[in-house]
Amino acid sequence: MYTNTNTSRSNSTMNPYLLNNIMDATPAQLLIKVYDFAIVNCKKNELSKTNAAIQTLIDALRYDGGEEVKEVSIGLLRLYQYCQEQTRRGNFDSVLKILTELRESWSVILK
Repeated sequence: MYTNTNTSRSNSTMNPYLLNNIMDATPAQLLIKVYDFAIVNCKKNELSKTNAAIQTLIDALRYDGGEEVKEVSIGLLRLYQYCQEQTRRGNFDSVLKILTELRESWSVILK
């Protein structure tokens, strides 16, 4: 997962419960949290935050786990890039549908 160490907000000013929730999360839980963040901001038509979350999903893709993993990652990359383009065009409904379906699929797979 992508980690931004150059945040303007220090850990001491963050909600301690939220910070612990994130720090104790498994990679699978973090993935779902990123989807949740993207979905919430997509519903608000927040271009910047939605695309930042999608970029985090892009940055988390792996291409080194064999041919199947590479193919899935390439497919997801194309889908995420499509979502970013659609948010720039203001087509948040389409992006919301895609992100919601992907989140549900990941949630089932990761259980």
